[in-house]
Amino acid sequence: MKLTWFGETALRIHLGGEVVVIDADRAAEGVDRNELQSGADHVLELGGAHAPADSRTWKPRPAQRLLEAGDAIRPVDVWSLGDRALLIDPDEDMPLLVLGGGVPEPGRWMERAVVLLVGPRLAEPAEALVASTAPKLIALAAPEADVEATLDAIRDRLDGTGLVALEPGLAVEV
Repeated sequence: MKLTWFGETALRIHLGGEVVVIDADRAAEGVDRNELQSGADHVLELGGAHAPADSRTWKPRPAQRLLEAGDAIRPVDVWSLGDRALLIDPDEDMPLLVLGGGVPEPGRWMERAVVLLVGPRLAEPAEALVASTAPKLIALAAPEADVEATLDAIRDRLDGTGLVALEPGLAVEV
């Protein structure tokens, strides 16, 4: 999985053999939206209409057997877990939860997920997240001051959860 943040909630994500672009229109000034979306398999809006899922009972789909798969990779599944919360389920990779708002109620799957918090004022959702579950990794995509405030709020409560801060335009592989 490779995460690239382009400002505000604009993201380009490589996972499960596909490219997912979120909120291309919210990319920072100077980012070419056409280039950002070029080659994308999915162009999504964080607050858009997606199939709803219940975060408490949702489960990642089982890996496809080789006989079923053939040469094709199954496309990623995209679910909405509420306002500004997207769950992306790729084949043979960790689930990715992209949060631009509140934290949904945790399910057992969250312990092996990557959670990407985007936008300003991340301390409150980050605190709610670590209070309810311990995901594999939390990635922060926000201005530097917001990242610092979030780190101060949660650093002593990570309990084994990895933490990374994204820089605009730089890809991070997880």
